[in-house]
Amino acid sequence: MNAALSDRPLWNVLDWNSLDAAQRAQALRRPAQASSAETAAAVRAILEQVRRGGDAALRELARRFDGFAPEAFAVSAEEFDAAERALPASLRAAIDEAAERIARFHEAGAGAPYALDTAPGVRCERVLRPIRRVGLYVPAGSAPLPSTALMLGVPARLAGCPQIALCTPPRGDGSADPAVLYAARRCGIARAFKLGGAQAIAAMAFGTASVPKCDKLFGPGNAYVTEAKRQIAQREDGAAIDMPAGPSEVLVIADAGADPAFVAADLLSQAEHGPDSQALLLSDEPALIACVGRELERQLEALPRAAIARRALAASSAIRVASIEQALAISNDYAPEHLILALRDARAWLPKVAAAGSVFLGDWAPEALGDYCSGTNHVLPTSGAARFVGGLNVASFQVAITVQEVSPAGLAAIGPCAIELAEAEGLHAHREAVALRLRAASARRGA
Repeated sequence: MNAALSDRPLWNVLDWNSLDAAQRAQALRRPAQASSAETAAAVRAILEQVRRGGDAALRELARRFDGFAPEAFAVSAEEFDAAERALPASLRAAIDEAAERIARFHEAGAGAPYALDTAPGVRCERVLRPIRRVGLYVPAGSAPLPSTALMLGVPARLAGCPQIALCTPPRGDGSADPAVLYAARRCGIARAFKLGGAQAIAAMAFGTASVPKCDKLFGPGNAYVTEAKRQIAQREDGAAIDMPAGPSEVLVIADAGADPAFVAADLLSQAEHGPDSQALLLSDEPALIACVGRELERQLEALPRAAIARRALAASSAIRVASIEQALAISNDYAPEHLILALRDARAWLPKVAAAGSVFLGDWAPEALGDYCSGTNHVLPTSGAARFVGGLNVASFQVAITVQEVSPAGLAAIGPCAIELAEAEGLHAHREAVALRLRAASARRGA
């Protein structure tokens, strides 16, 4: 190991109850928040460049960020075929297996239309329609993520979205990752584009000669992709987004009985995503925190992405708490993307969880299973958004439309209620829209 690295603390080790309010806030601050102003300005310029310049701007940005500009951004049918041939049979089988399990879980949780009579002659319904044009972003910067193609593509297919576009960053040779393409095709996606970063988000939001304009954008990404989605969602000419889904994060709550090697492995599985990821450990057992620190050092020695993980850990912390109850209160304020309860009788603590993207109970549920093949979705809210939004599901790709059908008898039953409320609000046109129908219905009954 480099001597300079060995002298540097691996991560922050803190005692929560010795920190003041400002220090506590700093301990839970996400790394991406530190450069948000700079990131926002850079993203704003990219969005405007693509909005004005279309494909020409995309090629210029590709030269700047990727070192080359492809002749065509769209992935051809031949490229899809070549990608499938290039994959080992074992990887194709794993993608197929994961896709089936993800589909089963999402089908079970899909919403259903319903209808009922709220009064005699008043029929109210809720019908579901797929979003017509959706754009999926599959990261592939430091590591390709075919699992994300499944997590986005499976629910989009189940929702019945008629137009699906997928963007993924090109590799060094200008091609898209074969595993990502195979996973996309496995979900029935035929339109894919070799585009990454904020410019890909801009292309799907505004539309260009090559990339179709989309109504809603989905998928995780780095701080620039997340910021691009945030800005796009605020623009009148932009698009809706699924959720804030930026740099990955995990919070582990562990007691004295937790396995330090398991805990360290779970922390590293998030830290290796990128230098702006965050991995937090909360425990009421100082000895466990020390053991996990030693395990991190040991496991890092064999980790190919150790340099990336070390940078993420430098912005992460191990926090000693007074009790598991206090740990859960801190976690609910932090609202982690991933929450691992490495606790004895972990399920008994689940009712205390108020805000988390996805929860992993006990010693034998590594977060990595949720990333790939347990069946739940790994596109989850980050940066504290788990306080108010859940993970991706079939409903994310649908719109719910309510319907009302009213007979004259139904109008007579509930019309006076509407008139009373309209008069209270001083909205006389509302009142008259009901009253004139009541008079007409009464006249017909008397004729």
